[in-house]
Amino acid sequence: MALPSTLHHIDLHVAHADAGVNADVALKVARHPSETIERLWLRVLAYAWRFREGIAFGPGLCEPEAPDVLARALDGRTTLVVRVGRPDPQRVERDVTGNSGAAVAVLFESPRRMQAFVTEARERGLARIASAELAAPDAALVAALAMWDERRVRVGFTFVADHVYVDLPGETLDGALERAAW
Repeated sequence: MALPSTLHHIDLHVAHADAGVNADVALKVARHPSETIERLWLRVLAYAWRFREGIAFGPGLCEPEAPDVLARALDGRTTLVVRVGRPDPQRVERDVTGNSGAAVAVLFESPRRMQAFVTEARERGLARIASAELAAPDAALVAALAMWDERRVRVGFTFVADHVYVDLPGETLDGALERAAW
């Protein structure tokens, strides 16, 4: 018998100082039994980083080809595709090619992984990836978030340029979002 997913309730506050975004969202995030807490927090961070109208989590690890975060317009058209962690460069290239007019972004688990991805994509001649937004949070930030393995939490993400500030009960974290140079 398969283990069920664990449901995490996250009261999320998102602010993007440069874009004038300020929103509160109550999220229910399902964590697959094989998903690490670091990857769950990376998905939540990606959701907050690319926050916009119509944003939602993808179906998760049970459908590996599906994006981790996506947004749709009212007419059903995909406007955003986000992958997290360690996506295959070919998969991201297909996201860019197959989602005309949609923003494609990847939030890597670490800057080192992002650089390995860029190197591999260049070696394979995957030039369309250049139109995707590639970023990676500071590894220490992801590790600090992973300490919060609670089923219910209130968290605030504030983005200022390429820096993120995280407010948790009794704790404030911050770290850079490093961008890939193509």
